[in-house]
Amino acid sequence: MSSAITKSILSLPAPVAGKVDLLIIAGEHSGDEHAARMLSGALAQRPGLRVAALGGPRLRAAGAQLLRDMTATSVIGFVETLKSISYFKALFSEILRWIGEHQPRAVCFVDSSGLNLRIAQQMFDRGLSAKAGGKIKTVYYISPQIWASRAGRRFKMAKYLDGLAVIFPFEPEVYADTKLPVEFVGHPFMAEHVVSPVRYDLDGPVLLLPGSRRSAVERIFPVMLAAYEKVSERDAVAIYPSQDILAVLRAANPPSRVELRPAGEPVAASAVLTSSGTMSMRCALAGIPGVVMYRAHPLEYVLGRMLVKVPYLGIANLLIKEPMYPEYIQGAAKPEVLANELKACLSNPSRRVETAARAEKLRAILHQPAKGSAADWLVRQLG
Repeated sequence: MSSAITKSILSLPAPVAGKVDLLIIAGEHSGDEHAARMLSGALAQRPGLRVAALGGPRLRAAGAQLLRDMTATSVIGFVETLKSISYFKALFSEILRWIGEHQPRAVCFVDSSGLNLRIAQQMFDRGLSAKAGGKIKTVYYISPQIWASRAGRRFKMAKYLDGLAVIFPFEPEVYADTKLPVEFVGHPFMAEHVVSPVRYDLDGPVLLLPGSRRSAVERIFPVMLAAYEKVSERDAVAIYPSQDILAVLRAANPPSRVELRPAGEPVAASAVLTSSGTMSMRCALAGIPGVVMYRAHPLEYVLGRMLVKVPYLGIANLLIKEPMYPEYIQGAAKPEVLANELKACLSNPSRRVETAARAEKLRAILHQPAKGSAADWLVRQLG
C-alpha cells in the first residue's frame, strides 16, 4: 500500500464543533474503558467541554467525538509493531498534523506509552506543547510501568508533560527525583460506583481470559482450551472485548461447553485461567482462584527478559509481592501443567482461602485515599 493511500485512509475528521478543548488518546481496550470513566466524570462537572478522542467505543459513548477506533488495531511489542510499521508511521504523522491544525487546549494521553510518549516528544520538538512554548497542555493518565522497566523514561516525561495522574499509591514516589507534578487519583476499579463484571462463585464455570490483542490471543487461546479440556467437570466462559477477538476465539473451535461472552457482561466464576492484563486484576480483586499464562513471540520474549526486571508478570502479584496467581510463561505454559493448576483451584479448599486472603491484601493496598478522582484531576488540568 502506497504512503499516499495509507495517509488517505487514516485521515482524521475535523472537530464537529469547529474547535476542541480536549483530545484524549487511548490506544487499547483498557485505556478506552478507564478514559471513558474519567471523561464521564469530567463532563458531569463541565458539560460544555468539547472533546475528541483517538480511542474506542466507550469513549464515544462517554461523549467524545471518536476520530478513530484505536482499539481495533492495538498491538503489543516490538515484533507486532514492526509488521505494521507503515500503518503506524502514517497514523503517527496524521495525529500530529491534526493536533497542529486544530490546536486543542489540552491533550490527555492514556497508558500506551509506546505511541503516547512519542507523540508528546514530537509535540515538544515542534513547539506545539506548553512545555515548549506552545499553547497545548500535555497531561498523562495511568503511568507507564517505569518501576518495572526502563525507569529512565521518567525524565523524558518530566521534560514533555505538564502533569501525570497515577493509579497506584506508590507511584508518586517513583517520580520524586523529577519536577513532574504527579497525583495519585485512585485505582479505577476501587471507585465506589464501579461494579465489577466478575465475582467468585464456588459452583460457577471456569473463566478464560486470553486478552485483547489479536496476535497474543492467537497464541494463548488454543493453549487455554487444551488445558481446560483436561478439566472436564465444569463449563467455561471465554471473554472477548471486540468482534475481532471473537473471530479469533471462534477460529480456535472451542467445544460447545465454552460460552463466548462479550466483555462487560457479568460472570460468576469458580476459577480463572488468564493472560496478564486488566481483567486479571478484576479477578484478583474478586478473590477468584486462578493462574496466569502468557506466550509472546519468541523474539519479543527475549527482548522482554532483557528489559523487564521484575519477579512477576501479573500486576496483582507485583503489588502484593507474592504469587497470588502462579505464572507460567512461554514453554512453561503447558496444557497439562495449567490443567493441574485449575484442578487445584476447583478442588483444594486451602487454595481458595489463600486467594481470598491475598485479595483482601490487594484491596488494602489499592484502597488508599486520593486527593480526588481522575475526573477531578482532569478538570483541574483544563483550568
